[in-house]
Amino acid sequence: MNWLHIILWRIYERWFRPNVAKDLRARGMVVGSNFNMLDGVLIDWSHCWHISIGDDVTLAPRVMILAHDASTKKYLGYTRIGKVDIGDRVFIGAGSIVMPGVNIGNDVVIGAGSIVTKDIPDNMVAVGNPARVLHPLDEYIARRKSEMDGVPIFGAEYTMEKGITGPMRDEMNEKMVDRVGYVV
Repeated sequence: MNWLHIILWRIYERWFRPNVAKDLRARGMVVGSNFNMLDGVLIDWSHCWHISIGDDVTLAPRVMILAHDASTKKYLGYTRIGKVDIGDRVFIGAGSIVMPGVNIGNDVVIGAGSIVTKDIPDNMVAVGNPARVLHPLDEYIARRKSEMDGVPIFGAEYTMEKGITGPMRDEMNEKMVDRVGYVV
């Protein structure tokens, strides 16, 4: 990414991205503090007042949160709607879909590509289509912490925000002999 892309990205992040959450709040969606919504997230604009998002929540790229299901409209004359409640300290992985009427508890990780059709209790990791609880969050974190002992760890200077260079990107790939690493 060249300097122009970085400047344009920062302008977008600073001036336009926050307005999405602000607009949704103005329409009635409840959003806590430290809400992080990445590229391509789609939140049900037409029924956003049925959606509640807690503190310290991250929605990875292309997550969809739906509060209505119009598949019934043609046959019943009504659209099915459902409240969506997302707790505190939740991470929803890239490409996941949260369906109407779902409650996601506190301290939850939803794996990338999951389709959440049922409630997910507190302190769990859930994955799949449909999403199912895989194991407790503390077990997942313990596994990842243990993994960090044997793989390279990179500081903030290895991120786009801090201006990572081409040689640094190459260095990261060379050091990740087991194909994984961690970055701040």
